Amino acid sequence: MGKLNVVNHPLITHKLSIMRNKKTGSKDFRELLSEISMLMGYEVTRDLPLENIVIETPITKMNAKMLSGKKITIVPILRAGLGMADGFQRLIPTANVGHIGMYRDHESHEPIEYYSKMPDKVCDRKIIVVDPMLATGGSACDAISLLKEKYRCTDIILVNIVAAPEGVEKVQSEHPDVDIFVAALDERLNEHAYIVPGLGDAGDRIFGTK
Repeated sequence: MGKLNVVNHPLITHKLSIMRNKKTGSKDFRELLSEISMLMGYEVTRDLPLENIVIETPITKMNAKMLSGKKITIVPILRAGLGMADGFQRLIPTANVGHIGMYRDHESHEPIEYYSKMPDKVCDRKIIVVDPMLATGGSACDAISLLKEKYRCTDIILVNIVAAPEGVEKVQSEHPDVDIFVAALDERLNEHAYIVPGLGDAGDRIFGTK
């Protein structure tokens, strides 16, 4: 089964507390989301493989290490996932970006796909799917299924800021090969399928919409 990784770091915890505050405006919310994403990226990429190379410093030649293996594609789930992509790109500027567009039906709470576009040969890359909220898990599961079935991707990681136990359970059940990284595992979902205590609707808070 895919591993759940809760990234405990004082800076992440502090910034997330500010994000949760309903008084925090869109500008600060966006900036904090990008900052937390970049901080989480250090943990997400901890196990990337390295290879030995020879370089020459201003003093002498030396054996050094550089990243090897698969290249990385960041896949935000639109629209809220866009707020995380920037932080990951600042950390990994050579990564390219795919997009999956989904929205949640307010009656059924089920995700509806409306768009997807990926870089060429994305199946040969390590995929980092990003979305601030893992609530019911429906959007995440559908996005991962799309990557597997339509684009033949096999190396996928899911990164969220805040998750509900229900969403984690659903992803682990449907995609046991996918590791999940979160900044916080919250208590539960409420009757409207919002995370409690959560941080509200991430998309609305990022873009200042209601």
